[in-house]
Amino acid sequence: MITAINCNGERLGAELAHLATITEATPPAVTRVVFSDADLRARNYFKDLCRKAGLSIREDGIGNIFARWQGSDPESAAIGTGSHTDAIPNAGLYDGVVGVLGGLEAIRILQEKGFKPRRSIELLMFATEEPTRFGVGCLGSRALAGTYNEEKILSLRDEEGNGARDCAKRIGLSGEFNALMLPENYYGAFVELHIEQGPLLEKVGLPIGIVTAIAAPASLRVTFEGEGGHAGTVLMPDRKDALLAGAELALAVDEISRATGSADTVGTTGMLQVFPGAINSIPSRCTLGIDIRDTQLETRDLAVAGVKLTAQEIAARRNLPITIETINSDLPATCDARIIAAAERACETLKLKPLKMVSRAYHDSLFMARLFPTCMIFIPSRGGVSHRPDEYSSPEQIARSVEVLALTLAQLAE
Repeated sequence: MITAINCNGERLGAELAHLATITEATPPAVTRVVFSDADLRARNYFKDLCRKAGLSIREDGIGNIFARWQGSDPESAAIGTGSHTDAIPNAGLYDGVVGVLGGLEAIRILQEKGFKPRRSIELLMFATEEPTRFGVGCLGSRALAGTYNEEKILSLRDEEGNGARDCAKRIGLSGEFNALMLPENYYGAFVELHIEQGPLLEKVGLPIGIVTAIAAPASLRVTFEGEGGHAGTVLMPDRKDALLAGAELALAVDEISRATGSADTVGTTGMLQVFPGAINSIPSRCTLGIDIRDTQLETRDLAVAGVKLTAQEIAARRNLPITIETINSDLPATCDARIIAAAERACETLKLKPLKMVSRAYHDSLFMARLFPTCMIFIPSRGGVSHRPDEYSSPEQIARSVEVLALTLAQLAE
């Protein structure tokens, strides 16, 4: 096993900084919506860096990019690593990107040390991790894991009504959507490096997180139909105010999520749309977007069932029609013990004390875990801030994490 290793922090920092300039927003804000001009330029920059590192590149129809360092045993399952470079509007420069460029730097570190992998090491840049374009997160990894088939992908539309195929063709992608799923033996292990996007590592003062489980969301769309009317002329006993039903349900989401008995259950009403939205008009329709997640499927689904039942009770008591749609209901993932042990050995070699922790945000690794042994390595996030321009992890924190990733990949590829 390699015992001495050094990340070229200056090289990686310059590449992170350059990628942050490829944005549709004014720096330091980063906006890179998938299939946009900025996304295309970021893809080309990434592929150019991979070619310079001697990696072979292929790209599938939905835009996932695979960059492979060929091992001496090409018949064995490869070792995968990677993340995403698309970014929500007004984001920062580390979310996803550190796992992509950091994964490339990990490969270059091993190359420069003269390491010869038996198993190929493949760097994967996932397409469409953020839900900005189509309202669905992790579309690229969902397709690779087989949870979204061609029919499902083709049904997606962005706000302008453009389909996924047309958007993909816009940036030169020509592959089909009917053969995206990876074979079950494609990867022998998959490791994703990512910023924590939370405050725990910073609070406990530890430099590295090793993820043992990844929470998964269930997302609901609930619509109450009321009766509109003039705010001054419809008296209180005669009202059917849809917003009041929505407000009741939003409070119930919070209460139900706190009462499952699991510390990892979280419930959020992140969207509340009111029609017609005039100050002097009684709301005739209220739609709520609700996210409930947990690392344990039983307690997550217990909360979901409670929210659905409560929504129906509110609608019945207020005599309002209601529709409840399940947008998605994903399975949580347990990380692979063998990869966790390899990451722990890497930390021991580098004299770093890791924290075993769960990921309460979900990532592409959630879907990789459907097919392959999977784990994640977390980098501390200052203040737990993410999805904002002031998102920050220090160069030293990033360099240490890349070294941990490199040593983990080396063990798995030997």
